Amino acid sequence: MTILYLVPVALVGIILQAAFIMQEHMEHYKKAVVLKGLAALIFVAIGVFGALLNNSVLSFGALNAAHEYALASLLIAIGLGFGMLGDICLNLRLVLKDGKKIFLAGIAAFLIGHLLYLAAIILQIQDTKALLIGIGAGIVCAAGLLIWIFKNITAQKVFKIFGIFYVGAVVVMTAVAVTKFILDGSSRSLVFMIGAILFTASDVILIFNMFSEHKKAWMRPTNLSLYYLGQLLIAGSLFM
Repeated sequence: MTILYLVPVALVGIILQAAFIMQEHMEHYKKAVVLKGLAALIFVAIGVFGALLNNSVLSFGALNAAHEYALASLLIAIGLGFGMLGDICLNLRLVLKDGKKIFLAGIAAFLIGHLLYLAAIILQIQDTKALLIGIGAGIVCAAGLLIWIFKNITAQKVFKIFGIFYVGAVVVMTAVAVTKFILDGSSRSLVFMIGAILFTASDVILIFNMFSEHKKAWMRPTNLSLYYLGQLLIAGSLFM
């Protein structure tokens, strides 16, 4: 029953995110930052609540599946917190001076969040061979995606360097999430995997919206919508 209680909370988050998108579109950047932070606080709160519920099984002794998932839940909740920090930084760049450094700080926060998500998934995979295959597939996909992206965008060197690490992390994380779903087929893994895929798609659209000469009006709202749904699903997976 607990997951049903998340629906109205998630709807509040979606409404806040929609309001943020509207305020940003109207170039009311200060209001947009506040709304973005409040919307992010919703998925962080869901993640923290889920982590607390899952960690109620923790006790001293040898690790078992329940303990491993409880620890993974903590990592995911912390990752969601870094996502909130990244959210705020990416929009503060439009309000404060030196937006370039603030933007890079936001990307760094998201990168840490992806690494925490990746660590959480790895903690739950017992099949080492399958895990290595998943990581390898992620690296190959990330390399191909980066080659395609760099052929179609124009960006400063520092953004490209950050982009290599960031895109590499998010694609490998998503590939490992797909691997976990293939291995156990659980609803928890399915929801997390869909969230990770939406997050990855959002990031690719964000890159083209910011650095491509052929940006379209639909890119920004689509990027923001997919991202938020992805984070909600990742947080909601803790209740499966």
